Amino acid sequence: MKVLIVEDDIKLAQALGRILEESDYTVDMVHDGTTGRDWAVVGNYDAIILDVMMPGMDGYEVVREIRHANIDTPVLMLTARGSVSDKIAGLDHGADDYMTKPFSPAELMAHLRALMRRQGSVIFETVDAGDVSLKLDSHELVRNGKTIHLSKTEFALAKMLMSNKERILPKEMIIEKIWGIESNAADNNVEAYVSFLRKKLRYLESNARIETIRKIGYKLAE
Repeated sequence: MKVLIVEDDIKLAQALGRILEESDYTVDMVHDGTTGRDWAVVGNYDAIILDVMMPGMDGYEVVREIRHANIDTPVLMLTARGSVSDKIAGLDHGADDYMTKPFSPAELMAHLRALMRRQGSVIFETVDAGDVSLKLDSHELVRNGKTIHLSKTEFALAKMLMSNKERILPKEMIIEKIWGIESNAADNNVEAYVSFLRKKLRYLESNARIETIRKIGYKLAE
């Protein structure tokens, strides 16, 4: 299970991460609402733990934008404010559950397990963009019965672009999500794999194309 923690209190975020990792969860953590929104939209998470009070974009705004992007990942909101009106606001914006700080590790895990049980079991086998499909089980691009296999990194990049078609993805975000925050990967790594994917889309004669947004990143256009 993979969980995204969005919490501006770094010590609390790290404590939450340790609790989850001790239960064999994989954890990503970010510390502001804008980055949390971006990671939630492009990531593939089983749950999101989201603080309400954050600088810039607060938790209510984050969950609203996640839902507007058609991301149905369960969201557990955390806040120091426990009034009924605050809880209603979180749920009305699209959160699935609400916890008031402070809480025990056991309570946190119980809420997460309940969210997982309520989550639907729909499994998407493909991601589509234009006239091409990405098969998630076999790592293949398919168009009109014509198929080409992708490497692990090509697949990760294709999935990220196709899941966010018509949305500009900065190079920095691509590097963090595919190679990892601690990676030494640079812009030329992204450029190389974008080139590989473009060649494979041309081979399939697809109308989907990867556009370069100068000095920013890339987007997949249909």
